[in-house]
Amino acid sequence: MNFDLTATIVFVVLFVFVTWVGFIAARWRKADLDQLHEWGLGGRRFGTIVTWFLLGGDLYTAYTFIAVPALVFGVGAMGFFAVPYTIMIYPILFLVFPRLWVIARREGHVTAADYIRFRFNSRLLALAVARGSSRLCPISRCSSSAWKWSARSASTHGFAGHIPLIIAFIILAAFTYTSGLRAPALIAVVKDMLIFVTIFAAIVIIPAKLGGYGAIFDAVPQAKLTLTPPTGNSLGNFSAYVTLALGSALALFLYPHSMTGILSASSGRVIRRNAAALSAYSFILGLIALLGYMAIAAGVDKNPLHAAGFERYGANFAVPALFLDMFPSWFVGVAFAAVAIGALVPAAIMSIACANLFTRNLYKEYWRPNCSDAEEARVAKIVSLVVKVGAVVFILAIPHSYAIQLQLLGGIWIIQLLPPILLGLFTRGFNAHALLLGWAAGTAVGTYMAASRGFVSSIYPFEVLGLTVPGYAALYSVIVNLLVAVVLSPVLDRLWPQAEPLDRNPIRR
Repeated sequence: MNFDLTATIVFVVLFVFVTWVGFIAARWRKADLDQLHEWGLGGRRFGTIVTWFLLGGDLYTAYTFIAVPALVFGVGAMGFFAVPYTIMIYPILFLVFPRLWVIARREGHVTAADYIRFRFNSRLLALAVARGSSRLCPISRCSSSAWKWSARSASTHGFAGHIPLIIAFIILAAFTYTSGLRAPALIAVVKDMLIFVTIFAAIVIIPAKLGGYGAIFDAVPQAKLTLTPPTGNSLGNFSAYVTLALGSALALFLYPHSMTGILSASSGRVIRRNAAALSAYSFILGLIALLGYMAIAAGVDKNPLHAAGFERYGANFAVPALFLDMFPSWFVGVAFAAVAIGALVPAAIMSIACANLFTRNLYKEYWRPNCSDAEEARVAKIVSLVVKVGAVVFILAIPHSYAIQLQLLGGIWIIQLLPPILLGLFTRGFNAHALLLGWAAGTAVGTYMAASRGFVSSIYPFEVLGLTVPGYAALYSVIVNLLVAVVLSPVLDRLWPQAEPLDRNPIRR
C-alpha cells in the first residue's frame, strides 16, 4: 500500500468539506441545543427526505460497503443474506415504529428505555434495556478500518498510522458536541451521494474491465455461487441463511442509533413513507454485495502489492484492493472518502444515542432526577465525548480478534430487547419481571451459543429429533427469551405483581 498523493488530496478535500458541513449544521433549523430533544433528536423535526438520508446513512455504513462484499468474497452466496434481511425490516418498520413514535412524542421520550420505564413502570427493566442498547464497538471498528485503508502508506505501521483515526475522532467529537444529531443528518446526504456515485461507477466500469458479468460469474468457484444443500441429517446453509436474514431483520431497528433516527422523524407518516422508500437501499446493497464476486474475478488476493493489506485485514481488504486495481487515483480518493464518511455518520449517531441513554436512564433516573433541561443536555454532550474517547482507546488497545467477538455478541444481545420494546406495544399480557427474566435467559443462552463456537461464528448447530438445524444464535436465543416471558408472566402476575403501569393506554394514537 504505497502512498498516493492524488488520492490523498481528494480524500482530504472531501473530508474537510464534510467537517465544514458538520459545524454549520448547528445553524440549520436553529433551535435551543441546550434541550436534549433538540440536541439528541434534532427537535423531532426531520421530514421524509432528511429522515431517508439519515436512516440510510445510519444503516448502510462502512460495515455494509466493506464487510458484506468481504463475506461474499470469503464464503460466497451466504453473504447475500443481507439483501433479504434489509427487505424484511421495512414491513416491521411500517407496522411497529410509527406507534412507538406516537407514544414517544406524546410523552417526551428520547430513548427506548424511556418508553419501557413509562410502559411497564419498572426501573430494572428500563435499566436492562438501556444497558443492552449500548453497542458502539462494531461501528467503531469499521471506522478504524476505513481510516486505516484511506491512509495507505508506510506510515500506517506504528503509532503514526493511528494519527488519521485520532484526528477524525477529534473532529467528529467537535461537530457532534456543537451540532448534535443535525450534523450526521446533513453529512449523511453527502455520504450517500458519494456512495451512489462510487457504486454505480463500480458496477459499470469494473465488469467492463473484467469482460462482463458472465466472465465474472464464470471466474467464481461453483461452491461460492450457491448455498450448501441439505444433507441427510442437516439443513446445511439453508437454515443458516434464513435465520440470519430473519434474526438480523428483527434486531436492526432495536439498535440505539437506529432508534434515534426513527424518533427524530417529524411524524409517524414520515416513518411509513421511509418504510417504503428505504427499500431503494436494498437494491444498492445487492450491487455492493456483487463487489465480492468482482474481487474474486479480479484476483485481488493474488496481487503481491496487496499482500500486506490482506495479511492485516483478511477478506475485509477485498473491496479496497479492488478499487486500487480498477480505478485512477483521484477516484480511489473519492471511494475511500465515501467509506470513511460512511463510518463517521453511524459513529456520530451512536455516540449521541449512548449519551441520550446514559443521561436519561442513568444520570437523571438514579442520580439527578430534578436536573434542569440545560444540565441534562450538557451531561449528554460530555458523555458523547467520553464515548468517542473510549471508542478510540478500544480501537488502539484491543486486538482485532476481540473486536470481532464483540461485534458477534452485539447482534445476540440487542435482539433480546425485542419482547419488551416491540411486543409490549401491542399487548398488556407481559409482566415486567417476566420480561426481565426472559431478557436475562436469552442473553445467557445467546452468549453460551457464541462461546460454544469459540466466538468465531454466529451460527449455532441446533439439534432436534436427530436433525441438525444450523441457525443464527440471536434468533434461537430470543425464542428462549420470549418463551420465558410468556410462561412466567401469568405466574408472576399472581406471585409478584408489577407496579401499576404509568401508561394506561399504550396504543392510543
